[in-house]
Amino acid sequence: MSHLLIIDLPGGNDVDLLICAIQRGDNFTFLTSDLGVYRRDSRVWSWVEQASHILECKNFDQQTLDSKVMALHQKDPFDALLCLIDIRLVEASRLAHALGLPFLKPEVVTTLRDKFSVRSRLQSQGIEQPPFALATSNQELKDAVDIMGLPVLIKPSDGYGSQNIFLLQNEWDLDEMITPLNDMLPMMSDYGLGVTSNDRMLVERYMRGPIVGCDVFTFNGVHQLLGVHEKQYFDEPSFAIRGGCFNPNMGQYQELERTLFAWLDAVGFDMGASHIEVVCTDEGYRLIEINARLVGAKLARLMSYSLGYNVHSALIDLHLGQKMRPLVHPLNAKDTRVHSKFISHPSPQFSVSRWITADEKSVGLLNRVIQPKLPIPGVKSVEILKKRGDWIRPPMENADRIGFIMTSAIDKLEAEQSAEQYLSLCTCVAMSPPDLSSPLPSQNSSQPHTASPMAQIATATFSSSLMAVPQWSESLPNTSISISATTPLPKKQNETV
Repeated sequence: MSHLLIIDLPGGNDVDLLICAIQRGDNFTFLTSDLGVYRRDSRVWSWVEQASHILECKNFDQQTLDSKVMALHQKDPFDALLCLIDIRLVEASRLAHALGLPFLKPEVVTTLRDKFSVRSRLQSQGIEQPPFALATSNQELKDAVDIMGLPVLIKPSDGYGSQNIFLLQNEWDLDEMITPLNDMLPMMSDYGLGVTSNDRMLVERYMRGPIVGCDVFTFNGVHQLLGVHEKQYFDEPSFAIRGGCFNPNMGQYQELERTLFAWLDAVGFDMGASHIEVVCTDEGYRLIEINARLVGAKLARLMSYSLGYNVHSALIDLHLGQKMRPLVHPLNAKDTRVHSKFISHPSPQFSVSRWITADEKSVGLLNRVIQPKLPIPGVKSVEILKKRGDWIRPPMENADRIGFIMTSAIDKLEAEQSAEQYLSLCTCVAMSPPDLSSPLPSQNSSQPHTASPMAQIATATFSSSLMAVPQWSESLPNTSISISATTPLPKKQNETV
């Protein structure tokens, strides 16, 4: 039994790592700057509160954070530290090395959390990069675009999750009446948990081609590609991902492996999980970004369905200092408790995800999602992430997605068809707007007055219409993703510090 220090949860709602730790029989301490984020959703909190210890450190003040973590470590030593959320990776790395636990070096994490620094490092190592520049003011943005020419992509250098990305393709996008370049900065985007963007913007040549995501495990500088996510995007002007297919690595990606591993070596990546976004251009593989953590959006679960073992458990083993398992890993009786959910096939399969989203007729506050009642072969997991009363609209960014579907099969087409069939039978229903012809309640009325849904709708804000996706994605089939409800295990005693 190991004691894990787990820092925050991806999206604030992905509890798969916690569930895995409990099933393994490990104890864990949960560390965050804001417990309120997790208490808001009883489905999430029911897993968080099973921690042996809960540490809350407002604003992640370094002195207070170090004091609390070190004090607990003296009383109940940690065996591993895990963090799957971008905005806490720098603190996670510093803490891990202070505790003497395996983790990526702080200087490497600092580089990887800045996309401009990554481009600069790779270029200095002789690895070809698209034209790029750093801008910290609106004038610098305009100057960079003038020098580089169109088309260009502009995104926060410390960003993640496809947020605040701008694609300028033609002269219309530079028109003084509509261009975002006049007032893009200061942006100060809210990344959650009290973290805001640093307003360093990366301006780079827009690269066309299919986009794939690659998940790699690294132990002592040795890399292992687990597989490749083929991504599908919604039509322009959205930047949201519709879904994809995870293809397990069975030896078919040798050229891609050489490219990925060269990038990782160039930035000094020697420990942990990485999710690498790649665009497949006519000139070859080109880097979009290296994320120093496991894939998000609950897609580690999708990988587990494909590979036949729990990827989170393999990641825990990695951070406990255990060597990487073979890609096709024969399971023994001891593994069954942790991996049984994913052991349904003797060899790796294709796993497909599709996101459930609202259409133009379902803009407003979510009422419910109607799902098919009859079972569909190959469906492994269906999950609705948004709650009743949450704002929904057609997807412009990943945060607009409502839920997901995951399927798995030996045949790729079969897995895709199962996901499409389930998705076609899902309907998102928005709440009906109130009857505005009715008289408003008197100010002297004893009846409590609550804001109407229409009042909430009126305060909603929309993303820039300038966001867009590659032209090639328009020819791809439509897609989306999934979730399944789980019953929490009996509560364990926890300690809130």
